[in-house]
Amino acid sequence: MDYNLRDGGPVLNPDAGDADPDRKAPYVNNGTDTKDPQRYYSADQMAREWEQLWTRVWTIAGVVCDIPEVGDVMTYELLHESFVVVRTGEGPEDVAAYYNICGHRGNRLVLQDFGHVGNRFTCSFHSWQWSINGELAHVTDSESFQPEVLECAPDMVPVRHEIVAGVVFINMDDTAPPVREVLGPVAGHMESFQVDKMHVARHTRTSWAANWKTGIDAFYETYHLGSVHPQTQPVMGDIDVQLDCYPNGMSRMIVPIGKPSPHFPDQESVNEGLQMMLADAGLDAAGFHGKAPDVRPTLWDQKRKISDEFNLGWDNLSDVQLTDSFATGIFPNVQFGMHPEGAFLMRFMPDAKDPEKFVYDNITLVRYVDDPRFKVPDWMGLPEGTDYMAADRPDVEYKDIGEPPELGLVLDQDSELLPVVQKGIRSRAFKGPLWSEQEQRVRHFHNELDRYLNGEK
Repeated sequence: MDYNLRDGGPVLNPDAGDADPDRKAPYVNNGTDTKDPQRYYSADQMAREWEQLWTRVWTIAGVVCDIPEVGDVMTYELLHESFVVVRTGEGPEDVAAYYNICGHRGNRLVLQDFGHVGNRFTCSFHSWQWSINGELAHVTDSESFQPEVLECAPDMVPVRHEIVAGVVFINMDDTAPPVREVLGPVAGHMESFQVDKMHVARHTRTSWAANWKTGIDAFYETYHLGSVHPQTQPVMGDIDVQLDCYPNGMSRMIVPIGKPSPHFPDQESVNEGLQMMLADAGLDAAGFHGKAPDVRPTLWDQKRKISDEFNLGWDNLSDVQLTDSFATGIFPNVQFGMHPEGAFLMRFMPDAKDPEKFVYDNITLVRYVDDPRFKVPDWMGLPEGTDYMAADRPDVEYKDIGEPPELGLVLDQDSELLPVVQKGIRSRAFKGPLWSEQEQRVRHFHNELDRYLNGEK
């Protein structure tokens, strides 16, 4: 496979037009420098990231489908801060976001991940209340306050928020450019997969003993799949990956699904994994008489039939969008794996105190179809018995360091590996990562991070 610097590697759809979601982006030369490994464990680096990055960038607070009714709320924790997002009306944009704080004594107003507050927030400490529009509505025993004190009683403090494809972004910096401007083509990619028509089927939060960037680095490349996840080789073209780097640290990799890795010895037979993918799409795998290269075109045709049968509107999707993993990096801390049937919204959340810990927050979204015949593919990895048609939002599953994560084989393998990598990064013998062109998204991410830390942004 050619990783020539002049073209940046494979192109999955050479015929893609300028506006097509699978269009290959021009190659970005991100240089060849070696980054100081202290960025993965330094307390000073962690403090600089808080002041110069996290307080100034758009981050994903959650998905609108988690607050369907007026008065529904969700909280979002970002290091030292907590935010609450609330639905204020029935329209798709009728959402407000605030710092999750009581202006009386600093208590958190909403303590649960998700809930319903009706038309008012009520502080659990002294029962002060604010409307869901953020206005101070009630002060308990207000007559006991000096008038000059009550004059300082605040409304809730809003935080800037914007919605793209049903995903809620927030930013503590009121001067930052609009989120769509920052996302660039990524916003259109999200909308083409109709993420706003999906709902949450599973949500896990697992603590990992590694820096959040160690997590990003691993998930932003497929170079490690043959070594760490050999079970993916029969069905995933882990080398034939289209890599696209966009402005503002955004990136993606389109990973071919439904074909063997070039490293896999048998490129002709329809192996067991490919048979499972055919069956997953409702086809008779035993009666399939083609060879391995015929599987992807067969899946494309079948998924278009599924779209027509259930009125899914996948006509706008290219062939590769129907099968492949559009693993999209939303700077600074998200990998969003998008598919027609669902998506994996993965947030790498830094620990507020320890630079060598992060929370891997994984929201599995599925396309909601009100028809019992519709089947979410097994490759989405939902535990057996998951009722993905249920109206109730599933509880968040928490796992601490040392507990079995139970995320599925591939992710469990990652959770075992990254703490070992983190320890190795600490060695005085390690001088910094050496990234190949298969890892160009990783270098692209770190270069954007450095622009914030160096005051260029």
